Amino acid sequence: MIKITFPDSSVREYNAGITGLQLAESISPRLAQEVLAVSVNNQTWDLSRPITDDASIKLYKWDDDEGKHAFWHSSAHLMAEALQELYPGIKFGIGPAIENGFYYDVDPGTAIIKEADLAVIEAKMIELAARKESILRSDITKADALKKFQNKGDEYKVELISELEDGTITLYSQGNFTDLCRGPHLPDTGAIKAIKLLSVAGAYWRGDEKRKMLTRIYGITFPKKKMLDDYLVLLEEAKKRDHRKIGKELELFAFSETVGKGLPLWLPRGTALRLRLEDFLKKIQRRFEYQQVMTPHIGNKQLYVTSGHYAKYGKDSFQPIHTPEEGEEYLLKPMNCPHHCEIYKVKPRSYKDLPLRMAEFGTVYRYEQSGELHGLTRVRSFTQDDAHIFCTPDQLKSEFLKVVDIIFIIFNALDFKNFEVQISLRDPENKEKYIGTEENWERAERAIVEACEEKGLKARVELGEAAFYGPKLDFMVKDAIGRRWQLGTIQVDYNLPERFELEYTGEDNQKHRPVMIHRAPFGSMERFVAVLIEHTAGKFPLWLTPDQVVILPISEKFNDYAYEIAKELNMQEIRVQVDDRNEKIGRKIRDNELKRIPYMLIVGEKEAENKEVSIRRQGEGDKGVMSVADFASLINNEVESQMNQYQ
Repeated sequence: MIKITFPDSSVREYNAGITGLQLAESISPRLAQEVLAVSVNNQTWDLSRPITDDASIKLYKWDDDEGKHAFWHSSAHLMAEALQELYPGIKFGIGPAIENGFYYDVDPGTAIIKEADLAVIEAKMIELAARKESILRSDITKADALKKFQNKGDEYKVELISELEDGTITLYSQGNFTDLCRGPHLPDTGAIKAIKLLSVAGAYWRGDEKRKMLTRIYGITFPKKKMLDDYLVLLEEAKKRDHRKIGKELELFAFSETVGKGLPLWLPRGTALRLRLEDFLKKIQRRFEYQQVMTPHIGNKQLYVTSGHYAKYGKDSFQPIHTPEEGEEYLLKPMNCPHHCEIYKVKPRSYKDLPLRMAEFGTVYRYEQSGELHGLTRVRSFTQDDAHIFCTPDQLKSEFLKVVDIIFIIFNALDFKNFEVQISLRDPENKEKYIGTEENWERAERAIVEACEEKGLKARVELGEAAFYGPKLDFMVKDAIGRRWQLGTIQVDYNLPERFELEYTGEDNQKHRPVMIHRAPFGSMERFVAVLIEHTAGKFPLWLTPDQVVILPISEKFNDYAYEIAKELNMQEIRVQVDDRNEKIGRKIRDNELKRIPYMLIVGEKEAENKEVSIRRQGEGDKGVMSVADFASLINNEVESQMNQYQ
């Protein structure tokens, strides 16, 4: 007999070898129908895998991320099985579950898989799923695994197997398809009821531009057709909200192949929006006693060797800049923190100087693969709303909590009400990925957990998601249509102060190491603006929008009056423009609705005579007539009301 501990801390005894599915059946038949995977001692397993020792378990359903992961991982294998039948000789790279659905990178040989072929692949997947084929896990030695895939001529799987340790390799089989995989998977394919393959793209093998270009097929599946129908509606809404589309319509930003891939150009309206966000955060930071600093866009290579960033990010950075001086190398900075460490070292520090809060909107550079670039969300040049807090160990928790307060202020002001908090810790099975001592890591991880408990944050713990120098707290925001984005982040770091030999003199007159907190409430200005565009569909809050008012004269005769109003509103610091095109008023209204300008003021003969304006609210229609002074008060009161929400 073995003891099984459930999430409510209850303990039951079962025969050794019981599976997750049998555990669910022992609780209720309905649970057994809904369960998709099981956690066994914090590791996600297949429901069909025997549990042979005492264990703590949790059963995952569709509403759990782990349940969706198993469902979509199995769907990736189902698609691969269909491709194998349709394209004999096809070879397979990797096929993971992703946040929404799955993909598989494949090498179809001489065949070309196009968007038009997806319907045929879908039909084959539906046919295979209906067979309810069992998905079977088996252990295999490294030698046998290599032999198996060498005989198939699948060089991609052979390469992956060659990097694995013997004794850790497993295969999954269904029907005539077998794949190298660590799982977990569904018990069989029968639960996959609704299937949609979404797109075909190119992807270099292992993200390396020097390797072969494979075909990547994206798809999504659900246990019910209605779920798929609802998702496709959201997908259409997401297309309408695409920040690349809206950014072009609103003239916020652009890209130029001549300037270079992944290097955004901020246009006047986009710059105004971005600067207003920066000013907003600067005002908050002044309240929390931050000091602004500025650092160069480049640094000596040795700076990043010392910090550890070169070892971790060197391959993802732009190539070193060689100067005329022999042996001198510089890098476009991939991070701001090493520069801030050097600012800390400019003069001796005392415990009386701490906490020292140093903030910079610092632009950094990463050489992202061209196939990974995507609008503003994945670029090669981006500006972090970066700050580093140097404090004593005793100050760490209070400083950490103050950063949480700042993030809440920002989310409240921008209507990000739905978010999750994630504590990202080391991978306990792969600690060599991280720098620093065991003691420092334990102190840093404990500080984050205790801060979350004190703040009452129900944080999810994710192993293996920490930064290489320290654990972090990540804020995952759900936007208006339910998509999840990582925005704010706070990281605790005992390691960079060690590497840069940072010191302060304590009350005991002895030298001590400060603790370092890295924080970026926006994350990066580029990514944050992209998320904000898609969250609001380009309808920004009145305090933030680049253009608050547009004046529409009904004919050229009233242009002078329109500009007179614009001058008066400008004096009130209201952002206004005049649409003086020789177009009918209906056309002007339609065009400016598309520009998402909150207020339209229509002026004609009656308005000019009475020194009034006719008001339209974007998306709401007519709002009556009032004097210019009253309208200015209306605007300023609305802005003030919005700003007071986060004061």
